[in-house]
Amino acid sequence: MDLFSRSWAALRATVAALPDEHFEQPSGCTGWLVRDLVCHLVIDAQDVLITLVTPAGTAPTADAVTYWDVTGTPPTGEDPLDALIPRLAAAYGEPGLLKFHLDDVGSAAGRAAALADPAVCVGTRGKVLTIGDYLSAYVLEWTLHHLDLIACLPPAAGPPAETLAAARALLEQIAGSPFPASFSDRDVLLAGTGRRAPTDAERAALGGPAAKLPFVLG
Repeated sequence: MDLFSRSWAALRATVAALPDEHFEQPSGCTGWLVRDLVCHLVIDAQDVLITLVTPAGTAPTADAVTYWDVTGTPPTGEDPLDALIPRLAAAYGEPGLLKFHLDDVGSAAGRAAALADPAVCVGTRGKVLTIGDYLSAYVLEWTLHHLDLIACLPPAAGPPAETLAAARALLEQIAGSPFPASFSDRDVLLAGTGRRAPTDAERAALGGPAAKLPFVLG
């Protein structure tokens, strides 16, 4: 839960520090500008709030690993929901309004997570998992989106080292095997999830498991 708070606070702080002109730059999410990704983060924060107050009366059916729906097909930006996000983001008009909404809803999601009992089971996306596992899954979500946010903004602050390491560890569990130790945490997350193609050297280091890439998380 501490890693959830750190990853979420770092991501929101980076958004808050962005100059307005950066909102029109591409993000690491196919088809989305930075403003579109920030709009998606508002929706993510709402989802966290909803899930934390949706107790389940059954035992867990998933954990932080099996929470994810994994495919090998990177998004094209043409999915109806993906296409809706840019229209929602454009409706805000000014980046300041997006920043305000993310800070408002995002702060509430952060407080709710800090107050939650990690052992309680909640329901989301047709699955039941403990709050502890749910928030652990979101460390990966926040860290990947932090990398998406700064993909074309090199001066912007990146994710904390400890949350990069935690996100890598969870992705390796999802993949079913570790990535080579020579890979940085950032490179594992980017190449492993299809945000960029692995280099020839990385494919050689991976060997047979390279054929499994990418692990596209939904």
